[in-house]
Amino acid sequence: MATGGKDREGRESRERARVYQARQQLHEDQAKRRRRDNLLAGVIGGILILGVLGVQTLYFTAGPGAPEPAPSVTPSPSTTPAPVDTPAPTETPLPSVEPTPTPTP
Repeated sequence: MATGGKDREGRESRERARVYQARQQLHEDQAKRRRRDNLLAGVIGGILILGVLGVQTLYFTAGPGAPEPAPSVTPSPSTTPAPVDTPAPTETPLPSVEPTPTPTP
């Protein structure tokens, strides 16, 4: 009957070893997956940020967010009329406050 106890202990020992190996493998697989997911998230995040910057640049340089061109003031000789001589203003006497006497006939 002593062989039955050894056999059971051996079976339990093999089971513990198998469960331990499975846990180690699971832990390694999770670490690999986390590393891969972090790398993938970093690459996708970088691409997303570059895309957003590119779209904003296009919006503000060529799209509806672009500033309106301001008209520049450049004198062109063909469109400006020649200055016209205007007469100097003449001084007219101001009317006096007192009435002027008129001769009677």
